Amino acid sequence: MSDTHDKPGFLKRLQTKWHLDSLFQVVIVLIVFACTGFTILFIKNPILDFFGVEKGGFINTVVYLLLVLPLYQIFLLIYGFLFGQFRFFWEKEKQFLQKLASLFRRKKSN
Repeated sequence: MSDTHDKPGFLKRLQTKWHLDSLFQVVIVLIVFACTGFTILFIKNPILDFFGVEKGGFINTVVYLLLVLPLYQIFLLIYGFLFGQFRFFWEKEKQFLQKLASLFRRKKSN
């Protein structure tokens, strides 16, 4: 018999990694990620169409990074708030912004 019963499951590992209080909270956080992803999936093409950007290519990537990616972060906070997990996502957002800022600081000093 293997030791797979001793290994914590996927949700339990996420709970530990994310420092969440319960498995229910892990599920809610995953639901927030899913809702955010689906929202971006539905609004990405209308946004790109509004700016007249054709699918694929360099311009599409630039517009996506400048407009859609920040919207993803905003929707994470909105859905996090709606599902009662704003604090978790706000902390993740601050970490993301700190990492992003550190990339630019390193580039500047070179």
